[in-house]
Amino acid sequence: MAFDRFTHERERLAKGCERIAGVDEVGRGPLAGPVVAAAAVFLPGHIRAGLPKPLDGVNDSKKLSAKKRESLFELLQSLDGFEFGIALVEPAEIDRINILQATHRAMNEALAALGQAPGHVLVDGRPVASLGQAQTALVKGDSLSYSIAAASILAKVTRDRMMVELDREFPGYGFAANKGYGTREHLDALAKLGPCRVHRHSFAPIKPQPQLGLFLNPPTDEPVARG
Repeated sequence: MAFDRFTHERERLAKGCERIAGVDEVGRGPLAGPVVAAAAVFLPGHIRAGLPKPLDGVNDSKKLSAKKRESLFELLQSLDGFEFGIALVEPAEIDRINILQATHRAMNEALAALGQAPGHVLVDGRPVASLGQAQTALVKGDSLSYSIAAASILAKVTRDRMMVELDREFPGYGFAANKGYGTREHLDALAKLGPCRVHRHSFAPIKPQPQLGLFLNPPTDEPVARG
């Protein structure tokens, strides 16, 4: 028997709550680019009957191929009655308020982008006090809840597409491939070019750490031209 990823949603329905949002984020760890959050709301009918094929393949975005994520991203947005909100916080704001606060802000803004506030929120990971509404925090929730998994796909595909665009604007760092994460190639590019405007200057190793002897070139808005 297939695992029921609507278990937690059904529990809320049984208690009279028919508007349940799943919330997830992507991009907490990268050295560059925004953090992106999404909120997803399925109709009660979808929750009771289950998702139609091939949407029953909705799962933690990290467990899906890029091609599968893209396909599900389009299918979700075309599903009758499905609602979603997507929000992001840019690198400069991440540097100003820290990544945890930026993540929570993106989640709040994604929920605010929904047409109507949900009656209950399913959150991936730990509770988020700033949401200010009834919530259930689920560790590995993107593998347990279709609502959270849908949000993870929406957030992941949105951010990945943004990083491909940023790769065109700031060539040399390999953003299209590494999505801003600290791969060996990305770190080598940072050492050679220095950080650009979309890097997170509060993140190591971009932020100077004299005690470790780690310094990169000063921040610039444009990558240094290669000789």
